[in-house]
Amino acid sequence: MKRILLRVLAGFGLLLAAVVIGFVIWGSTPQAATDGALQALVSDSAVTVTTDEWITFSPAGQAPRAGLIVYPGGHVDPRAYAPLARQIAAQGYRVVIVPMPLALAVLAPNRALQVMAHDPAIETWAIGGHSLGGAMSARFAYTHPDAVDGLVLWAAYPASTDDLSGYDLVVTSIYGTLDGLATGSRIDASRPLLPPVTRWVAIEGGNHAQFGDYGPQSGDTPAIIPAEEQQALAAGATASLLEDMLQAAR
Repeated sequence: MKRILLRVLAGFGLLLAAVVIGFVIWGSTPQAATDGALQALVSDSAVTVTTDEWITFSPAGQAPRAGLIVYPGGHVDPRAYAPLARQIAAQGYRVVIVPMPLALAVLAPNRALQVMAHDPAIETWAIGGHSLGGAMSARFAYTHPDAVDGLVLWAAYPASTDDLSGYDLVVTSIYGTLDGLATGSRIDASRPLLPPVTRWVAIEGGNHAQFGDYGPQSGDTPAIIPAEEQQALAAGATASLLEDMLQAAR
C-alpha cells in the first residue's frame, strides 16, 4: 500500500510539474508586437523613448506634469502598446508601459507603485490598461485610492468586487463597438461599478485587439476601421482624461 501511495504521489508530482512548466512556457511566449509597434519605440524630435525596467514615453523637451501607467493586456507583448502610448506622450504627457511576469498583470497588480516612486516629478497620475490589464488597473485604483487621480479603461471593466462608484476619480472607459471580448453588454454592465461622471467613449467600428499592435485575437470580431484610426481616437480620449486631471489639480 505504501509503495502504491508513493507511486501515486510521484505521478501527481510529475503532472503538476508538467502543468507548471507548460504554463511558464505559455506565459513566456505572448502574442508578439508587430514591426510597426517596434518602430514606435524609436525616439525622435517629438517623443523620447526609454526601454529599461519599463517602457517610458516622454514628450521631447518638456517636463510633463501628468503621467499614465499602462498595464498591458493578458498574454500580450507590452511593446504592442507602443503606438498608442507614443501618441498620448506626443500630446504632452508621460506614459509608462509596465511589463508583467509571464505577461499577466494579475501576477503583479501593484507594480504601479514602483513607477510612481521612481518619477516623483509627476504631479498627478492616472492608471489604465487594456483588457486584463485594464481590469487590474481598476483593481489598483480600488486598493490604492490615494495613489492615482484617474483611471482609463481600454476594452476593459472592473471586477465585480472592485466597486469604484463612490471614488473621487476621473474615469474614461473606451471601447470598440465590434469588440468580441469586452462586448457592449459587458461594458454596460460595468457602469454601476464606476463613478457617475465616468466618460464613456465608443469607437465605432473598432474591436478588441486594435488597442494594441499584435495582430488578430481569438474570439474577437474583425474591425471595420484601421488600427491607426482606433488608436488615434483612443489616444485623444486618454489625453483628455489627463488634461481633466491637471485642471482638477489647479
